[in-house]
Amino acid sequence: MNVTLSRSGDVAVISLNRPEAMNALNAEMIDRIGTLIDEAAASSPRALLFVGAGGKAFCAGADIRELLERGAGAHRDAARSGQCTFAKLDRLPFPSLAVIQGVALGGGLELAMACTYRIAVAGARFGLPEIKLGLIPGYGGTQRLPALIGKARAIEMIASGRLVETDEAAQIGLIHQVVEAGDSIDLGVRFLDRLGEPFPAAMRMARTAVEKALSVSLEEGLSLEADLFVAATQTTDATEGMRAFLEKRKPAFTGR
Repeated sequence: MNVTLSRSGDVAVISLNRPEAMNALNAEMIDRIGTLIDEAAASSPRALLFVGAGGKAFCAGADIRELLERGAGAHRDAARSGQCTFAKLDRLPFPSLAVIQGVALGGGLELAMACTYRIAVAGARFGLPEIKLGLIPGYGGTQRLPALIGKARAIEMIASGRLVETDEAAQIGLIHQVVEAGDSIDLGVRFLDRLGEPFPAAMRMARTAVEKALSVSLEEGLSLEADLFVAATQTTDATEGMRAFLEKRKPAFTGR
């Protein structure tokens, strides 16, 4: 299988396993990723990791040979399929993390940007080089990149198609952390551990509030925040978290 789902303890792991093509995405892989995201969600892990096999690439983007064979209608269907698949990550009740070794280009970077967190091994490179093929990003890159690094930097990256090194990626907010080389799954689990898992049910609400802040007015955003705050107070995790604070102990969150 070019995409597989496994577990590392209570963390679900989706592996892009096409190293001979630098884990480039074709239509079959996009469909498979969507299916495996759903399967991972059904198993209620504390987080979902994305890793790339081979060490040279997280994912080098779309399969160009496949692109050449499509007509206009098929291109639109493929773009919408990729967008819908990656958007599933926004709706997960737990966080997702892309662990990047090598390159994350085009659709690979778009997948990584759809994750809650991104970490990268020193020496990794990032870019949306579609413009060099006479194309533009089609799996959400033009929408997610400005939200992460700002409009000015995003249009420069997309219009030039240039690759960004790890230090710059961390500086502009494209990735959360640069890490030393190692096994991708281990690196991901260690990063999650430092965040203080398990995550409470309020994690999904926090992500929803932050994401909506970029597309609604301040008044609408504040109203949504208030609604989500109230919803968070009604979770079992909120009761546990507040009691644990008063009792001076670590909370035992269950995601409910």
